[in-house]
Amino acid sequence: MKNRTRLPNLYLGLIIVILYLPIVLVVLYSFNESKISSVWSGFSLRWYETLFRDRAMFEALGNSLVLALSASLGAAAVGTLGAYGFTKVQLRTKSAVEYLSMLPIMIPEIILGMVFMAFFSLLGLPFGMTTLILAHTTFCIPYVYMLVKARLVGMDPSLAEAARDLGAGEARVFFDITLPLLAPAILSGMLLSFAMSLDDVIISIFVTGVNVNTLPIKVYTQIKTGVTPEINALCTLMLGATLLLVVLSNVLGKVGKPKAGGDPIKPAPKRDKKEEHS
Repeated sequence: MKNRTRLPNLYLGLIIVILYLPIVLVVLYSFNESKISSVWSGFSLRWYETLFRDRAMFEALGNSLVLALSASLGAAAVGTLGAYGFTKVQLRTKSAVEYLSMLPIMIPEIILGMVFMAFFSLLGLPFGMTTLILAHTTFCIPYVYMLVKARLVGMDPSLAEAARDLGAGEARVFFDITLPLLAPAILSGMLLSFAMSLDDVIISIFVTGVNVNTLPIKVYTQIKTGVTPEINALCTLMLGATLLLVVLSNVLGKVGKPKAGGDPIKPAPKRDKKEEHS
């Protein structure tokens, strides 16, 4: 019986080792003194110094930050308005439209990248930062949409109804009541979209131009010639930034959420019999 109870724990431990051991090794060898990634020769920060002196790498980083920020802002605007609008309409095809809005998450990235490339070519758009922003905004919209929709489901409709009873219009209700309550979900979706855009490689390769290079593409092209400790240092920094964004996204998503069940109703205090007679 003891062996049976230990088997799930051993299996879980094996899966965790397989998943996270490569990440631990990348972080560990980013502090390696040797130029050969597979040989440990001592602790050093030389590769972080080399990374911070690489102008081409920082130019690609700047392009990635601009791209991720633009895509997250665009996804926040479209995803928020879409989720809010669906709560106001009654359509027979509502479920089908909501399912279609989730397709960018379910479609493989290589197919999505080819579709974007063909579509932008038909429109005659020059490949570069514009096409990158449009493509990244498109596949980031579902992340904001899902979080905002979940927040709308948990909101108390009586707050908006009370504002309308006091004479507020739909626009006033949205900006004064609904939008502040949705702010944590919107920020959470923006942070998640920022992280997804910052890490994207496949779609970016299909829609980028010759003069625009993002950080993931820069890393991908350098890895073809071999993994260097500089790439390990860069991956370590990107991993830390991504984990930070994911944690902030989860924290902001929980801010202001009503607790399940609410506060228990306290019984009214019993009155003294002397007070009742008086």
